[in-house]
Amino acid sequence: MKGLAFSSLRVGKRYRLTNYGECYEFELISILARDEFLLKDLFTLETYKMSQLLGFGVGDDLEIRMV
Repeated sequence: MKGLAFSSLRVGKRYRLTNYGECYEFELISILARDEFLLKDLFTLETYKMSQLLGFGVGDDLEIRMV
């Protein structure tokens, strides 16, 4: 995994996640568990969990960067 580790994500910050060629931009709303986060999509304003975003697995191109 390139970019940031899940443990370095901070509440209130904005990130771009790339996985399987798809890009998602979100703001981290809250930390629910060790690797579970509540996110708000910056384009649709929809909220979802990190596990839903990574539900189809982790690709070789997984990368998290600050926006």
